[in-house]
Amino acid sequence: MTFNTSISNPACKPQKLVIFIPTFLGVVFMIGFVLSALSLYTFWFRFKKWKTGMIIQFNLALSDISIAPAAPLMIIYFSMANHWPFGQFLCQLKVFLLFIHMYGSIYFLTLVSLHRYITVVRLTEHSIFKNQRFMKAICIGVWVFLFINALPFFFILKTSEMSNVTQCLRIHQTEMSFVYFTWSMVNIFPGFIIPFMVSVTCYSLLGFYIVKMDTSLSKRSAMKVKSMGMIAVSLVIFLVCCLPVQVSRLVGVIVQQSHPEKCQWLYKIENIYYASIVLANVNCCLDPLLYWFSSRKFQEAFKGTLSLFRCHCKQCNPSSRADTSIATARPTA
Repeated sequence: MTFNTSISNPACKPQKLVIFIPTFLGVVFMIGFVLSALSLYTFWFRFKKWKTGMIIQFNLALSDISIAPAAPLMIIYFSMANHWPFGQFLCQLKVFLLFIHMYGSIYFLTLVSLHRYITVVRLTEHSIFKNQRFMKAICIGVWVFLFINALPFFFILKTSEMSNVTQCLRIHQTEMSFVYFTWSMVNIFPGFIIPFMVSVTCYSLLGFYIVKMDTSLSKRSAMKVKSMGMIAVSLVIFLVCCLPVQVSRLVGVIVQQSHPEKCQWLYKIENIYYASIVLANVNCCLDPLLYWFSSRKFQEAFKGTLSLFRCHCKQCNPSSRADTSIATARPTA
């Protein structure tokens, strides 16, 4: 498929986004990047043996941090006057990483819900979900599926020149409107609706099971708290981080296809869409809560990671070393 990447007489000229969007994205990215990096460090260096649930969570953390190369470019792009200065390749890379990050998070969150339901509700039955080789194969299959689905958009969605300004993945790229529409319609069901329904079903069944559970034993009581925490966090991620970006993108491409002259509508929808992209990145800050509720071992290991980095920061801080030396010297004086 080939597209003319120049626009003559565009119906609506792109406008600068509200300053809230790049500012909030920068804050969310920094917090999410730190939490995802600490989680990956905890998984990789502080656990010798992984259970099947931990395998899924590690891959979820990988999908979260995959946005790291693209996020600074997006922040700069959103802050500038609608101009993408980084060239076509980095624009295509941004689209590719956005796809991997967004749908990777959705698929691995769905696996977390399915795994939690099977290992808690079907605890006494033999389950292939407890087999590490099977779970690793499933996760590898998800990554292969993501890459295969993201590659076409890497080659199709390109930059456009509008009034001597370069655009990258903007709703005003009218020659790309059909591609955006097709992309949204093709991915809405396998990329969100089906995973969301699977997750809601699993967590609903898990919730009914937990409510009826006898919590007289401390072990079952702890399992109830962990499961309820995971249910709450997962549903918040789906409803706050995943749903708005899917709906706003679909509405935007429909309006662009049917009413391209409605500029004020498009401007409002565009701001909502990019604000929803910021919300989509909030999942990087919320996903570590899933790991936290999953097991006490992760809580203890994550606390150990934080303590390790605190000690390292104190040793690297000259003022801290000076204060320490003074403090240790006082008793001998």
